[in-house]
Amino acid sequence: MKKKIIIIGGVAIVALATAFFLLKPKTVDASKIKIDTEKVAIGSVSKAVTATGTLEAITTVEVGTQVSGIIENIYVDFNSYVKKGQLLAKIDTTNLVAACDQSKAALDNAGAELDYQQATFNRVAPLNERKLISSADYDQTVYNLNKAKASYNSALAQHKKNLINLDYAMIYSPIDGIVLNRAVEEGQTVAASFNTPTLFTIANDLTQMQVEADVDEADIGQVKEGQRVEFTVDAYPDRTFEGEVAEVRLEPTVTNNVVTYTIIITAPNPDYKLMPGMTAQTEIFVQERKDVLVVASKALRFNPDQTLLFSYMSEQPKPEGPGGGEMPAPEMNEAQSGGSVIWIKKDSTIHPVPVQTGMNDDINVEILSGLEEGDEVVVAMEETGKTKTTPTVGSNPFMPKPPGQRK
Repeated sequence: MKKKIIIIGGVAIVALATAFFLLKPKTVDASKIKIDTEKVAIGSVSKAVTATGTLEAITTVEVGTQVSGIIENIYVDFNSYVKKGQLLAKIDTTNLVAACDQSKAALDNAGAELDYQQATFNRVAPLNERKLISSADYDQTVYNLNKAKASYNSALAQHKKNLINLDYAMIYSPIDGIVLNRAVEEGQTVAASFNTPTLFTIANDLTQMQVEADVDEADIGQVKEGQRVEFTVDAYPDRTFEGEVAEVRLEPTVTNNVVTYTIIITAPNPDYKLMPGMTAQTEIFVQERKDVLVVASKALRFNPDQTLLFSYMSEQPKPEGPGGGEMPAPEMNEAQSGGSVIWIKKDSTIHPVPVQTGMNDDINVEILSGLEEGDEVVVAMEETGKTKTTPTVGSNPFMPKPPGQRK
């Protein structure tokens, strides 16, 4: 019986010792625990839609000609600044002057005929009133007069047209601006039979430009007029330009079954750095909060390792509670209550704090309540000096082994 008691007692002692070692929480040297923190500060949170666009002048006019002929003189060149009404070029007027002379002669002839028929009618009309001529003779006189009037009006219109064409030989600038393109040379013949050939391209004001950007149909619902835009161009990769959405066009563009919508973005250009045709990479801020309390988003994603937290807190002095005793350690279920929780570091202790969050852009998150400016929040906790072990991968018995390992 004594032996049985001794054996049972020994087994119990071994069981208790085993349970003690198994249930005892693992600990880590607190001096090897590294805690990364960031401070709550006043900042901005934003969400942006990206799009690619092309810089264009707000007003671009292609200057052409309505008459054919040889370019006799050109008075401007590329990048020339011009004023509205300034002479840009002149087309040879030899044929146009001859056409004007011919139409003028035809007009004079029609005028003489009209004067003759009018005089004849003036003589015949009194005779017709006194019934001294037949009705047929009077009708013929009226017919001849009306025909002469129509011929005169036709000749007058043709002469006016030739005079206008003569004026068209002088190419004037329709706007103030800068010459972007000169498509002709002196001595070149231009033909305006079926369409109007372009001679010059003039941009109105390059200090005020615009970006025509294509926004995907999945994002266009968030884009509104007046939203702030930042964009960059390859020519100045280290500089960010600013503008705003001026127009959202309703007509879709379909390319390879991809639907996009064009938006117009203002692009102030006071120093003439931006040039027409540059490709702009734009960021349209569809939501933005400025001057609000923010903290790094990774603070929301932080969840401390239980072993590291226990080891760190067990080595720290316990803060005093309201009654002078030790402040009880925070319960772990508080950090898992289902709401947004952020761990803050105060003095040498860390504890979770429930917070209300607002806008989140995956970098910063807006804090509505629960924290104050200057609070130190924990974003990472790790054990320093810990080596990472590479998991062992089981070998395949059917795979060939290197020489010397075939066992």
